[in-house]
Amino acid sequence: MTELQVCAVGETNLDLILYGLPKELVLDRELLATGLALTLGSSSAIFAHNLAMLGTKVGFISKIGSDPLGKIALERLAAAGVDVSGVKQTSTRTVTGLTVALPYPQHRYILTYPGTMFELRYSDIDMSYVRSARHLHLSSFFLHRALRPRILDLFREAKSTGLTTSLDTNDDPENKWERDLLEVLKYVDIFFPNDREIKKIARTEDLAQAINFLAGFVRVVVVKRGSAAAICRSGGEQWSLIPPSVKVMDDVGAGDSFDAGFIHQYLRGAKLEDCLALANLAGAYSTTKEGGTEAFRDRDALNSFIRQQWKLTGPGATPLTT
Repeated sequence: MTELQVCAVGETNLDLILYGLPKELVLDRELLATGLALTLGSSSAIFAHNLAMLGTKVGFISKIGSDPLGKIALERLAAAGVDVSGVKQTSTRTVTGLTVALPYPQHRYILTYPGTMFELRYSDIDMSYVRSARHLHLSSFFLHRALRPRILDLFREAKSTGLTTSLDTNDDPENKWERDLLEVLKYVDIFFPNDREIKKIARTEDLAQAINFLAGFVRVVVVKRGSAAAICRSGGEQWSLIPPSVKVMDDVGAGDSFDAGFIHQYLRGAKLEDCLALANLAGAYSTTKEGGTEAFRDRDALNSFIRQQWKLTGPGATPLTT
């Protein structure tokens, strides 16, 4: 792969999404769903896949098991043009992870078997490969139990080599939000929390206070807020932008798609408000089909949507390469 632009480090799993669920999940009853989707899952893999489909050269570092789930995940990534040569197969009997999502109109249940995502270690990462990129991105900070003690080293080395960096913590399953994250953020250029996560990290229910707190650690803080206006803060400047209205199929992976849109523009030297605009479009578009990557698998439809929406809402340069 020539001219690697982004090295994404993180977890790999598939998502099993059940649709048409009963109004209540009753214990000890055999309940029926009316539909399902088995798609590429995990924050890191969705980010890598969708960023590649936008036209950015992406390499992926992860760990999978010797099982069909891992094979399917790699095939999906490779089909999008992601370089998966950095993905390692575990030598243990652990299998690739799986997330079961049960979406409802206003909320969703998420149950994840982590599998090999708990086994990715710093020693599995080829740092020469990371250094060959322009940018490092990591997702799911709190899920990387084996890697987490060395995430600081990973980001510190990336920055010392001249890479720009980004981080999306996603949720903390233990709801501890421990302070080792703050040390890592000192080496992060772009931080992508959602509304709930940034408040948990800053330990305040006031969004403005949370943004002010995190802006003291990273150069750019980008807060994802679903259908509400996303916020981008850099130094003393702040922008907010409402995403376009679309017919939502489900919002699995919308935040990861948002990240991909932002980074795609950022690496092209775009203004931050243009990065925010494409992030909103990418996040919204991902919700139009089941799962986090299904909408992005049709590159022509993706490009058509973005170009059409950009004419209506885009503040600056053309968002996609030809």
